[in-house]
Amino acid sequence: MNVTANMAIRADRLSKSYGKKLAIECLSMTVPEHSITAVLGPNGAGKSTLMRMIAGQAAPDEGILTVLGRTPDREAGRRVAYLPDRARWYPHHTVEQAAEWFGKLQEGFDRERAWELFDSFGLEAEMKVSGMSRGQEARLMLALCLARDVPLLVLDEPFSGIDMISREKIVGALIDSFAERMQTVLISTHEIAETESLFDRAIFMDRGTVVLEGEAERLRAERGSLQQVYRQLFG
Repeated sequence: MNVTANMAIRADRLSKSYGKKLAIECLSMTVPEHSITAVLGPNGAGKSTLMRMIAGQAAPDEGILTVLGRTPDREAGRRVAYLPDRARWYPHHTVEQAAEWFGKLQEGFDRERAWELFDSFGLEAEMKVSGMSRGQEARLMLALCLARDVPLLVLDEPFSGIDMISREKIVGALIDSFAERMQTVLISTHEIAETESLFDRAIFMDRGTVVLEGEAERLRAERGSLQQVYRQLFG
């Protein structure tokens, strides 16, 4: 199903349940192409479920979801770089082995870009994933994801467990990737104060649905910073 040309993602009245638990309820939202959009909300708001559906890892029970012009599935997911919350892919590998294996499995993997990111994030080729701190492992998973030259990045809590200096480097890497490749980027995060300058659009979720969305500049003009909007909605 086609969507409006300038929309990378369009959701219309999505619902998703896991057993008796309703994770997403009548959710509608849009994400413009070539935007960096934040998905914000408290724990249990349904953010991770939404991102899994966008990445083709889960299907809605009801409603219509289109991603990059088609219904998302595992094949469509080849055009989406997806970083799940608490991703852990290669515990028995070194950094070098993880990059080699990831490059064989994922389309659009740019090895040169990956090694630039490893260097920026303080990761060395011989480091074993099993011996890494949580922050080092998170940086590795994110670097692998950012090294893919695909139209859409879907990043679920990419800053979790990462120190402030590393967060600054990651924000810089995201800005560079966006500028060079004109990708669409969707990010779920609780680190709003340190990252909100990155976003040009924000979607606020609670209890499985969207409670507010809009251009970040407009939301700031009307309500203050995105962090203040968050506090107004969920404080």
